[in-house]
Amino acid sequence: MFAVELNKANFEYDVHSLVKAFYPEEQVTVLTPESKEEKRAELAKDVKLWMELRENGAEIKAEEQGYLWDYTGGNYKDGFKRFLYRVLCEVTGKTLPWGNLTGIRPTKIAYGLLDEGKSHAEIQEFLQEKHYVSEEKARLSIDIAERERELLKDVHYEGGYSLYIGIPFCPTTCLYCSFTSYPIAAYRKVVDDYVDCVIKEMEYTAKRFSHKILDSVYIGGGTPTTLEAEQLDRLIGRLKELFDFSTVKEFTVEAGRADSITGEKLEVLYKHGVSRISVNPQTMKQETLDIIGRRATVEQVLEAYKLAREVGFDNINMDLILGLPGELEEDVRNTIDHVVELNPDSLTVHSLAIKRASRLNQWIQENGVSMLHNTDETMRIAAEGAKKLGMEPYYLYRQKNMSGNFENVGYAREGKLGLYNILIMEEKQTIVALGAGSITKLVLPDGRIERCDNVKDVALYIEKIDEMIERKEQLLSLGD
Repeated sequence: MFAVELNKANFEYDVHSLVKAFYPEEQVTVLTPESKEEKRAELAKDVKLWMELRENGAEIKAEEQGYLWDYTGGNYKDGFKRFLYRVLCEVTGKTLPWGNLTGIRPTKIAYGLLDEGKSHAEIQEFLQEKHYVSEEKARLSIDIAERERELLKDVHYEGGYSLYIGIPFCPTTCLYCSFTSYPIAAYRKVVDDYVDCVIKEMEYTAKRFSHKILDSVYIGGGTPTTLEAEQLDRLIGRLKELFDFSTVKEFTVEAGRADSITGEKLEVLYKHGVSRISVNPQTMKQETLDIIGRRATVEQVLEAYKLAREVGFDNINMDLILGLPGELEEDVRNTIDHVVELNPDSLTVHSLAIKRASRLNQWIQENGVSMLHNTDETMRIAAEGAKKLGMEPYYLYRQKNMSGNFENVGYAREGKLGLYNILIMEEKQTIVALGAGSITKLVLPDGRIERCDNVKDVALYIEKIDEMIERKEQLLSLGD
């Protein structure tokens, strides 16, 4: 336990995020004057940092040392975050690749500065001087922002939208997963009813947005290919009947888990014009797959990939996760060598994120966070593998509690970039989301974003499908 004493509220998120980044193995709690007395008493012995914010600056006490900051103007919170970062660097003796940035979309800063007409050199200096971002990560942000701008130039913002369809079933739940997912074996009897409800949402959306241009469609999960071939056929067949696909630039289905992929299902996807699929190994080390509860074997991954190529798919993505339990540099190198040999069209490299809702938290308590090993070298190995495949980085995002404080990066060959991946990150276009646990984002003309969510529980979603549609109507009416 690592507690922080803070004399003012409204700074808890930034303080917690930065402290946690420097002390990933600790359970960090920020105490403020608004914290309950029982909690303060319980954690009194665990306080390691004391922070006092004042009108003219701030003071931080750590390990019997005091650090002072004089506020000389500008944004107070930004100045305090820079001060806190410098103190934590001195106390721990380390720096972070993304400096004091705690948001999930660091490329948004570079994107905005490019729109303002700033040069690459000016943006790099800003990221390094104002946020202490490493030179390497600053360059990566700028490169990706440039590619995003190019890819998004033909997207219809005010007059268009994208569609997400969530299939919240999986063969099993992986150790690290916190997404809404349900074991397909236990829910098999309600899947047809679930598909009926998603189709009902599709019918509403097609009518409601008949005057809008559909740019991209993404079916994710969960694992969409846990549906039987005939269920996929019914779902996607109705989707193609209801929506005008002549404007759709990208139609993605996450096949994902190799143990859910069959030749028959791939034929259904190909028949309906799915242009991009994922076959996601996460790692090519069988021992790790066993630890994380991913039942698909390495052999099944190879077979699923081969099947997808034989069916005719020419845009296949593969997801990998760095920092999985017990994996070292040689394990990542072995996985990358396998992937290079397979020759996919895009590659998404995730840094393991430790989610509170995942079973990974319990695993760490039993085995220790030191078993999660993600370094500059593992990131470099993955990046070099992507380069061997002729891929460039095209989108990037970060999550809380990421192993090594790194990032998730999407790499792709020219013409194989995932449009939806960028749209969901940059939040520049309305995305209508269907299915249990999905969140619709409405982008208003003034740039504001309003949201509404569907209930996560599958049974409740089926029971309340009319209410889910009514929620959408109330949200979408804001844009009329």
